[in-house]
Amino acid sequence: MESKTMTQQQANEFARQWIGAWNSHNIDQIMEHYTDDVEFYSPMIIQLGFDSSGKINGKPLLQQYFQIGLTAYPNLSFQLRHVLYGINSLVIHYQSVNKKLASELMQLNELSKAACVMCHY
Repeated sequence: MESKTMTQQQANEFARQWIGAWNSHNIDQIMEHYTDDVEFYSPMIIQLGFDSSGKINGKPLLQQYFQIGLTAYPNLSFQLRHVLYGINSLVIHYQSVNKKLASELMQLNELSKAACVMCHY
C-alpha cells in the first residue's frame, strides 16, 4: 500500500460517518467501515467474553462481536471529542458507553476502510 497522508477534513469526515453509524445501531452501516480481513484489538473483547486474546480477525467475527456489544448496550451513543490524522491512519477520540473516554487507532487501506484497529479506554 502506498503511504498517503490524510487531511484533517478527510479524517473528520470518516469519524463523523463512523460515529453516525454507531449511533444509528445499524450493523450494516457500521461494518462498511472495515475491510474483510480486518484485525481488531480491544480490551472490551475480553470484557464481553467474546475472546480471551482481545483480538478478532476478519469481518464476520467482528460483526458478531459488534452485535453482542449493541445488545449489551442498547442505549449506546458515542460523542466525538477529537480526530487526529496520520499516514494511512487516524485516531478517533470519543465518549463511549457509560461516559467512558475511548480512542481508536485505525490503519486504513487504499479505499479508506479500517484494516487494523486498536481500541484504548
